Amino acid sequence: MTSEERAKTLTVAYIGGGSRGWAWGFMKDLAMDADLCGTIRLYDIDRAAAERNKTIGEKISVHPDAVSHWEYEVSGSLKEALTGADFVVISILPATFDEMESDVHLPERVGIWQPVGDTVGAGGFMRAMRTIPMFVTIAEAIRDYAPEAWVINYTNPMSLCVRTLYEVFPGIKAFGCCHEVFGTQKLLCFMLKSELGIEGVKRQELYTTVTGINHFTWITRASWKGMDLMPLYAAFADKYAESGYTEGQDDNWMNNMFACAHRVKMDLFRRYGAIAAAGDRHLAEFMAPWYTKDPETVKEWMFSLTTVAWRKEDLKKRLKHSDDLISGVEAIELKGSGEEGHLLLKAILGLGDLTSNVNVPNRGQVANLPLGAVVETNALFGRDRIEPVLAGPIPGNILPLVARHVHNQENTLRAAMACDRKLGFTTFMNDPQLAAVTLKDGQKLFDDMLENQRAYLPKAWFQ
Repeated sequence: MTSEERAKTLTVAYIGGGSRGWAWGFMKDLAMDADLCGTIRLYDIDRAAAERNKTIGEKISVHPDAVSHWEYEVSGSLKEALTGADFVVISILPATFDEMESDVHLPERVGIWQPVGDTVGAGGFMRAMRTIPMFVTIAEAIRDYAPEAWVINYTNPMSLCVRTLYEVFPGIKAFGCCHEVFGTQKLLCFMLKSELGIEGVKRQELYTTVTGINHFTWITRASWKGMDLMPLYAAFADKYAESGYTEGQDDNWMNNMFACAHRVKMDLFRRYGAIAAAGDRHLAEFMAPWYTKDPETVKEWMFSLTTVAWRKEDLKKRLKHSDDLISGVEAIELKGSGEEGHLLLKAILGLGDLTSNVNVPNRGQVANLPLGAVVETNALFGRDRIEPVLAGPIPGNILPLVARHVHNQENTLRAAMACDRKLGFTTFMNDPQLAAVTLKDGQKLFDDMLENQRAYLPKAWFQ
């Protein structure tokens, strides 16, 4: 079968097919791409949510502006969804917002303030404890029913999700996609406009060397049409270090939970000499609590603490949005998501090579991080292959910051797989966010947070 023929008969298994955000964007991206069509199998433990997305997907597929047609099915099991699939997309919410409320807010009692709480720190650790068993199940199912499929993960904690897939099924062809680097590349484009008057530069026109781990990525080289952007960024960071920079955002940091004024990444550049390439909310969580000491400090650095109460209210709005799309009260607007998942899918099919940042096990692309650990660098996507681009060693002054989290993540995986409380607690306390927490307070926090995950953890944790 040729690449073109295969692209017209694709079967995509979507695990987390009841998603009220990522799934809609992916459906729209596919509908707007004339090179692809096929069948999407939606699988979700909340079958009703998957059924609703089936209806929305069918409406997207027949939209007047759609240029390709996709069939939508709801699968009753992983086996049904995966058997014969060419691609697998994983986009799940591990447990509910009640568990996430414990992740994010229980540590506040010992003075830990988390802007996100889904990747590192106390919240990221506990989210990993309940997510890793889910990904063990998913990896086993892919191994058994779709061993040749390419797997795209969007779920956090990204590094540990991808790492678990490979731990369980070493032969898996999985990678993790994250848009955080895109935002920093766009900031460089706005810098060109703001500082040099050069308008209309697209982030895809930049050449950037990306290295690190998910949500703690660094750009060590950046250029545009042969122009070295690092000196310009140094001046840019000095200029806006105190005031922040908000051009190009739909909302500023004061009224958008996800926006920032880039003060954290500018401060990190001035300290370490490389461009921190993620949103400030994420970057701050990988450091000692310089930027997150308390809500007042967070406000001074011009980003937000994303409360779970806000997420719960936002979910209500998205559920209503879903109702309105299904009933026709609200028309479907067909526009691209800005994500690259469907483009990477096309590249793997042989419909044009593409280079993008990706999370895969380290095969030497980051020379001074452990082999096998999941790292984030650029990679070349081509027909049935992903070739990570060598990023070289992480600069020596940044390496200790990143390596600490890499080793913590490896220990987090081992603790989760073995239900090892001792290793779990020492790993939990080794995060820089917990540096000022006493062992007594830390043990009580660990025990209480673990108890709040009981419904989603193996029983061995409590024996």
